[in-house]
Amino acid sequence: MNTPFDFSFGEAKTVYVKTVEVADLPEEMRAGAEGREQLYAVHDAEGEQLALVADRRLAFLLARQNDFAPVPVH
Repeated sequence: MNTPFDFSFGEAKTVYVKTVEVADLPEEMRAGAEGREQLYAVHDAEGEQLALVADRRLAFLLARQNDFAPVPVH
């Protein structure tokens, strides 16, 4: 019987979504931020950054579309 907690049919990998201050990014990345103060990074369990996007909703959508289970980091 499949339950919401039964991941035997293609377990989703967890990724972490965190806020990134544009001021903390390298200069070449800051230029592409188009006036934003924050961006959102998607990281895997080992801490590798997989994506950097403009808004939180997009970060979660991107993760889910790629079969990841996003979790917010505060």
